[in-house]
Amino acid sequence: MTQERTGAALFKGNPITLIGPELKPGDKAPDFKLSKSLLETVSLADFAGKIKLISVVPSIDTGVCDAQTRRFNEEAAKLGDNVVVLTVSVDLPFAQARWCGAAGVDRVVMLSDYKDRNFGQAYGVFIKELALDYRAIFVIDGNDTIRYVEYLREMTEHPDYDKALAAVRELL
Repeated sequence: MTQERTGAALFKGNPITLIGPELKPGDKAPDFKLSKSLLETVSLADFAGKIKLISVVPSIDTGVCDAQTRRFNEEAAKLGDNVVVLTVSVDLPFAQARWCGAAGVDRVVMLSDYKDRNFGQAYGVFIKELALDYRAIFVIDGNDTIRYVEYLREMTEHPDYDKALAAVRELL
């Protein structure tokens, strides 16, 4: 039975249900299967040995999601080759690629959870009521251990960029 976390988060002040576990620092990062722009499938193993900053957004076409992805794209250039920044949403890979082209985002790897929402359920961010992934940040070390997690209380708010980036820098 899949775990439901009723009232674990808010959308515009209204409680919503997140599906999956609430991950914590020290947990082993769950594997996932996500789609890239040409519909190729990638998993956690495709980023083996790298520090991974995973930025989860509900939809790239909203203001906070747009700003969050642009901010991490700017920061990615400063983090070095041992760090990969992944943005995960349920947007179709084609829409993600279109948005990246229009926004000039070229350092973030855009990944889509549109097929079966396995990432959302494994990372505890799948929103039952909206069939979207909830805003969250995960920093995972080169051995696939979670070192930093931020599940926002309110979906429409920005994550703590500075804390997430500090967690990455501690692993460098």
